[in-house]
Amino acid sequence: MKIIVDAMGGDNAPRSNVEGALEAVREIQLSNDGKGVEVALVGRGDEILSVLRDLGCDAPPPGLEIVHASEVVTMEDNPATAFKEKKDSSLTVGLNLLKEGKGDAFVSAGSTGALLAGATLVTKRIRGIRRAAMAPVIPGPNGGSILIDAGATAEGSPEYLLQYAFMGSYYAEHVLGRPEPRVGLLNIGAEAGKGTDLQRETYTLLKEADAAGRLHFVGNVEGREAAQGAVDVIVADGYSGNIFLKTVEGTALFLSKEMKKMFTKNPLSKLAAVLVSGGIKDFKKLMDSREVGGTPLLGISKPVIKAHGSSDGYAIRNAIAQAARFASSGITESITENIDAMRLPVPGKTEEEG
Repeated sequence: MKIIVDAMGGDNAPRSNVEGALEAVREIQLSNDGKGVEVALVGRGDEILSVLRDLGCDAPPPGLEIVHASEVVTMEDNPATAFKEKKDSSLTVGLNLLKEGKGDAFVSAGSTGALLAGATLVTKRIRGIRRAAMAPVIPGPNGGSILIDAGATAEGSPEYLLQYAFMGSYYAEHVLGRPEPRVGLLNIGAEAGKGTDLQRETYTLLKEADAAGRLHFVGNVEGREAAQGAVDVIVADGYSGNIFLKTVEGTALFLSKEMKKMFTKNPLSKLAAVLVSGGIKDFKKLMDSREVGGTPLLGISKPVIKAHGSSDGYAIRNAIAQAARFASSGITESITENIDAMRLPVPGKTEEEG
């Protein structure tokens, strides 16, 4: 299993990516036979080698290779065209390696827009999938919930959301290990008639898919219940999903800061902090996005993971592990095999044309 990593992507590149890659090839085992992952670091070779030397490696260790790419996609570049304009960028070279089958998955902490555009136009979407979607894991009980879409496409259609539901369900089942994952539609109320036309029409499609035994749709879910783990898959248009995601992230930061203030207020509260230190560590780990690694782009023909721009080595290591699970899960095959159930007929087009 070889994971391609954009060594120049992210706020802490290339160091965080090199550190994460080193940890991955040393620590991650895919099975009991001792086989692990191999990593191809794509980027400016001299800078990658310099970081390796700082980390005590005179040369790439076994399982780690360097693929030189002279250019870097920055946050100032136009995300829609950067991968075309910078053909020798670590992002474009890495995605082309993935397309050519020279790796099993791609990880980048670089520009989200550039990665989404590049993955869509270089690696391509799965045939029949209308839009790729971002599907982060929202922290919560029992390992959290998949949120799809979290902002890849702001405006959606009922067919988009139907496809999100299927893709999110397959990811929850194959990658997170949730048998018969519960699918909920993010809405302003639990009743069937709630929401805009988009939610109401999507609700009908999801009910039909549930009746056919293709999905386990449990109905509408409000943000409050969704954040408490009421469902395994939260389906939303990208606009609503991104607001929900950012609200959850902001609330987590607020609670963490307030807990720190509370436990450092006076000597007695500091003593209390010592007594519950184990629980505090567990809470921090639960809310730490680094533990997950990154966000999968679902609907792309090959596995792609978007790591957070501020990722450190530990987060990149986990993103690589996540990419390996994604690549070995069979989710792409499941989507491809069931694509007919995820599409609506287009007036005036045959099945072959649609």
